[in-house]
Amino acid sequence: MTTERREPATTADERTMLEGWLDYHRETLAWKCEGLSDARLRTPAVEPSALSLLGLVRHMAEVERHWFRRMLADEPDDVAGPLYCGDEDPDGDFHVTDADTWQEAYAVWQGEIEAARRHAAGFGLDEVSRGRHRRTGERYNLRWIYTHMIEEYARHNGHADLIRERLDGATGD
Repeated sequence: MTTERREPATTADERTMLEGWLDYHRETLAWKCEGLSDARLRTPAVEPSALSLLGLVRHMAEVERHWFRRMLADEPDDVAGPLYCGDEDPDGDFHVTDADTWQEAYAVWQGEIEAARRHAAGFGLDEVSRGRHRRTGERYNLRWIYTHMIEEYARHNGHADLIRERLDGATGD
Protein backbone atom coordinates (compact mmCIF):
# COMPACT_ATOMS: atom_id res chain seq x y z
CA MET A 1 0.00 0.00 0.00
CA THR A 2 1.35 3.39 -0.96
CA THR A 3 -0.64 6.28 0.38
CA GLU A 4 -0.88 9.35 -1.80
CA ARG A 5 -1.68 12.59 -0.04
CA ARG A 6 -3.25 15.42 -1.99
CA GLU A 7 -3.68 18.94 -0.67
CA PRO A 8 -6.87 20.63 -1.86
CA ALA A 9 -6.64 23.25 -4.59
CA THR A 10 -5.72 26.67 -3.26
CA THR A 11 -8.76 28.18 -4.95
CA ALA A 12 -11.33 25.52 -4.08
CA ASP A 13 -14.73 26.45 -2.71
CA GLU A 14 -15.23 26.09 1.04
CA ARG A 15 -16.77 22.62 1.10
CA THR A 16 -14.26 21.18 -1.33
CA MET A 17 -11.45 22.68 0.73
CA LEU A 18 -12.79 21.36 4.05
CA GLU A 19 -13.35 17.89 2.62
CA GLY A 20 -9.95 18.04 0.92
CA TRP A 21 -8.09 18.92 4.13
CA LEU A 22 -9.98 16.23 6.04
CA ASP A 23 -9.01 13.64 3.42
CA TYR A 24 -5.41 14.91 3.46
CA HIS A 25 -5.22 14.30 7.20
CA ARG A 26 -6.88 10.89 6.89
CA GLU A 27 -4.27 9.98 4.27
CA THR A 28 -1.49 11.29 6.52
CA LEU A 29 -2.44 8.91 9.33
CA ALA A 30 -2.50 5.98 6.89
CA TRP A 31 0.91 7.07 5.56
CA LYS A 32 2.38 7.17 9.08
CA CYS A 33 1.32 3.54 9.56
CA GLU A 34 2.53 2.30 6.19
CA GLY A 35 4.99 -0.57 6.01
CA LEU A 36 4.97 -1.49 9.70
CA SER A 37 4.17 -4.90 11.15
CA ASP A 38 1.24 -5.38 13.50
CA ALA A 39 3.68 -5.67 16.39
CA ARG A 40 5.27 -2.32 15.53
CA LEU A 41 1.86 -0.68 15.07
CA ARG A 42 0.88 -1.89 18.56
CA THR A 43 4.08 -0.54 20.16
CA PRO A 44 3.28 2.20 22.70
CA ALA A 45 4.89 5.60 22.25
CA VAL A 46 6.50 5.79 25.66
CA GLU A 47 5.73 4.27 29.03
CA PRO A 48 3.35 4.61 30.78
CA SER A 49 1.26 5.78 27.81
CA ALA A 50 -0.69 3.16 25.83
CA LEU A 51 -0.68 5.44 22.76
CA SER A 52 0.28 3.53 19.61
CA LEU A 53 -0.27 3.94 15.88
CA LEU A 54 -2.82 1.13 15.88
CA GLY A 55 -4.57 2.76 18.81
CA LEU A 56 -4.69 6.07 16.93
CA VAL A 57 -6.32 4.39 13.92
CA ARG A 58 -8.89 2.72 16.17
CA HIS A 59 -9.49 6.04 17.95
CA MET A 60 -10.08 7.86 14.67
CA ALA A 61 -12.55 5.15 13.62
CA GLU A 62 -14.43 5.90 16.88
CA VAL A 63 -14.23 9.66 16.25
CA GLU A 64 -15.47 9.35 12.64
CA ARG A 65 -18.32 7.15 13.87
CA HIS A 66 -19.26 9.51 16.69
CA TRP A 67 -19.33 12.75 14.70
CA PHE A 68 -20.83 11.58 11.42
CA ARG A 69 -23.04 8.64 12.32
CA ARG A 70 -24.10 9.44 15.86
CA MET A 71 -24.07 13.26 15.93
CA LEU A 72 -24.69 14.30 12.33
CA ALA A 73 -27.08 11.52 11.28
CA ASP A 74 -28.38 10.62 14.76
CA GLU A 75 -27.98 6.87 14.27
CA PRO A 76 -28.97 5.05 17.48
CA ASP A 77 -26.44 3.34 19.74
CA ASP A 78 -27.62 -0.12 18.69
CA VAL A 79 -26.55 0.76 15.12
CA ALA A 80 -23.61 3.12 15.68
CA GLY A 81 -22.54 2.58 19.27
CA PRO A 82 -18.89 2.60 20.29
CA LEU A 83 -16.60 0.17 18.51
CA TYR A 84 -13.81 -0.35 21.03
CA CYS A 85 -14.85 1.70 24.06
CA GLY A 86 -17.35 1.00 26.77
CA ASP A 87 -18.26 1.82 30.34
CA GLU A 88 -15.67 -0.67 31.61
CA ASP A 89 -12.94 0.77 29.36
CA PRO A 90 -13.72 4.29 28.06
CA ASP A 91 -10.31 4.37 26.33
CA GLY A 92 -10.59 0.90 24.81
CA ASP A 93 -9.70 2.25 21.38
CA PHE A 94 -6.18 2.96 22.66
CA HIS A 95 -5.85 -0.30 24.60
CA VAL A 96 -4.69 -2.70 21.90
CA THR A 97 -3.79 -6.33 22.48
CA ASP A 98 -1.70 -8.86 20.59
CA ALA A 99 -4.92 -10.05 18.93
CA ASP A 100 -5.58 -6.64 17.35
CA THR A 101 -4.44 -6.31 13.75
CA TRP A 102 -3.85 -3.59 11.20
CA GLN A 103 -6.09 -5.38 8.71
CA GLU A 104 -9.08 -5.26 11.07
CA ALA A 105 -8.45 -1.73 12.37
CA TYR A 106 -7.84 -0.34 8.88
CA ALA A 107 -10.98 -1.97 7.46
CA VAL A 108 -13.12 -0.61 10.31
CA TRP A 109 -11.57 2.87 9.99
CA GLN A 110 -12.11 2.95 6.21
CA GLY A 111 -15.70 1.76 6.68
CA GLU A 112 -16.33 4.63 9.09
CA ILE A 113 -14.77 7.11 6.66
CA GLU A 114 -17.09 5.87 3.90
CA ALA A 115 -20.09 6.16 6.23
CA ALA A 116 -18.96 9.68 7.15
CA ARG A 117 -18.80 10.68 3.49
CA ARG A 118 -22.26 9.24 2.81
CA HIS A 119 -23.84 11.05 5.74
CA ALA A 120 -22.08 14.35 5.06
CA ALA A 121 -23.20 14.29 1.42
CA GLY A 122 -26.78 14.73 2.61
CA PHE A 123 -26.05 17.95 4.54
CA GLY A 124 -25.12 21.49 3.62
CA LEU A 125 -22.34 23.17 5.58
CA ASP A 126 -24.81 25.28 7.56
CA GLU A 127 -27.23 22.44 8.31
CA VAL A 128 -27.25 21.33 11.91
CA SER A 129 -26.82 17.79 13.12
CA ARG A 130 -29.82 15.61 13.82
CA GLY A 131 -28.12 14.38 16.98
CA ARG A 132 -27.44 16.44 20.07
CA HIS A 133 -24.60 16.51 22.53
CA ARG A 134 -25.49 14.17 25.39
CA ARG A 135 -24.75 16.64 28.18
CA THR A 136 -25.38 20.08 26.66
CA GLY A 137 -28.05 19.30 24.07
CA GLU A 138 -26.08 21.32 21.51
CA ARG A 139 -26.26 20.64 17.81
CA TYR A 140 -23.41 21.21 15.38
CA ASN A 141 -23.42 22.33 11.80
CA LEU A 142 -21.46 20.31 9.26
CA ARG A 143 -18.89 23.11 8.93
CA TRP A 144 -18.10 22.81 12.65
CA ILE A 145 -17.85 19.02 12.41
CA TYR A 146 -15.47 19.22 9.43
CA THR A 147 -13.32 21.81 11.19
CA HIS A 148 -13.26 19.74 14.38
CA MET A 149 -12.32 16.59 12.46
CA ILE A 150 -9.45 18.39 10.72
CA GLU A 151 -8.22 19.57 14.13
CA GLU A 152 -8.59 16.09 15.62
CA TYR A 153 -6.61 14.44 12.82
CA ALA A 154 -3.95 17.16 12.78
CA ARG A 155 -3.35 16.78 16.53
CA HIS A 156 -3.16 13.00 16.35
CA ASN A 157 -1.02 13.07 13.22
CA GLY A 158 1.52 14.99 15.30
CA HIS A 159 1.43 12.10 17.77
CA ALA A 160 1.73 9.63 14.89
CA ASP A 161 4.77 11.45 13.53
CA LEU A 162 6.58 11.19 16.86
CA ILE A 163 5.62 7.54 17.33
CA ARG A 164 6.79 6.63 13.83
CA GLU A 165 10.10 8.42 14.32
CA ARG A 166 10.60 6.51 17.59
CA LEU A 167 9.81 3.19 15.92
CA ASP A 168 12.09 3.35 12.89
CA GLY A 169 13.40 6.90 12.45
CA ALA A 170 11.02 7.71 9.57
CA THR A 171 10.04 11.36 9.48
CA GLY A 172 8.14 13.60 7.11
CA ASP A 173 5.49 16.24 7.06
